[in-house]
Amino acid sequence: MVYGQGLRIDKWLWFARLTKSRSAAQHLCESRYLRLDGRVIDRASALVRAGSVVSFPHNDEVVVVRVEGLADARRPYVEASRLYTDLRQTAAAG
Repeated sequence: MVYGQGLRIDKWLWFARLTKSRSAAQHLCESRYLRLDGRVIDRASALVRAGSVVSFPHNDEVVVVRVEGLADARRPYVEASRLYTDLRQTAAAG
């Protein structure tokens, strides 16, 4: 994991395997459907940091995740899933 100031949100979405490609992540960012800590994101260069909450629509639901870490490359799913906590499961359980 990378520790530092932050990482471009499009790269983080791709590294965390929440999008299939980096261009899909860029398109999501520019679509104005992505929110970072509650504010609408309209550029792929917005920085995401550990502790940030990212939300966006996917199919018929809204994906809500808390960023747990940053990566320096795209890793296998098991490693990538450690980069975030899915808050949808937390809300359903509580």
